[in-house]
Amino acid sequence: MPLAEVNGIRFHHTDTGPPPGRPDAETIVFGHGLLFSGWMFEPQVEALREEYRCVTVDWRGQGGTPPVAGSDGYVADMDSLLDDLLALLDHLGLPAVHYVGLSMGGFVGMRLAARHPERVRTLALLDTSAGPEDPEKVSQYRLLATVYRWLGFGPVRGRVEPLMFGPTLLDSPRRDEVVEPWLATLRTVDRKGMRAAILGVTDRLPVVDELANIEAPTLVAVGADDVATPVAKSEAIASGIAGARLEVIADAGHSSTVEQPEAVTALLREHLAAAGR
Repeated sequence: MPLAEVNGIRFHHTDTGPPPGRPDAETIVFGHGLLFSGWMFEPQVEALREEYRCVTVDWRGQGGTPPVAGSDGYVADMDSLLDDLLALLDHLGLPAVHYVGLSMGGFVGMRLAARHPERVRTLALLDTSAGPEDPEKVSQYRLLATVYRWLGFGPVRGRVEPLMFGPTLLDSPRRDEVVEPWLATLRTVDRKGMRAAILGVTDRLPVVDELANIEAPTLVAVGADDVATPVAKSEAIASGIAGARLEVIADAGHSSTVEQPEAVTALLREHLAAAGR
């Protein structure tokens, strides 16, 4: 299990290494959304690893990365996640990367690109938001976090699945092949750490005012059926970043990389190729 000892944490990540015969290939780093892990980018990694070095990360308390304790309990705020990411990039010897972030991964990616523009060659923001959590959702998510902490995922599954996945997937024969591995991953994590991750999302500060500092060529993409971060959130991001391209992915909800993997991969491939011209 690749665990990097950086920034005071044991940071789980995967790394395909450079493609055969291409030691100088550029690197794509993938940052996952809340309640997931780097697993959600498997289709994109498999499709792109022959052209790029592909690295996935698991944020604190999710996937294979243990939670991190602070003075007030477990810590998983967005600035701490950004520090973790920067430390991992240094550990891997990656001065600049192509960054792809979905939802929570996008929260981190916007901070990375705005505050450390020299570290980002291109930016792809999937199903995410530059604003704070919607006030009407905060209390709901905090309640879900508390229930999950003490009782596990079973009691909240019926409310969370429609937030994570769109109706096209949930009503399709592919449902089990996507949802079951997702549930299996959730069963392995520390529930206290996951609660901290959820609160890191609900209590995050907005970065709308920082979008103008992003210099990297940026793709903003969102599932047409995303209810967690609706299309309007992505429209706001695209309008705040000079030259950003906005794409709406048909028949996808909040987890577009696994709901419409071919469509997302095609968008990323085109985005990366355009930046290399």
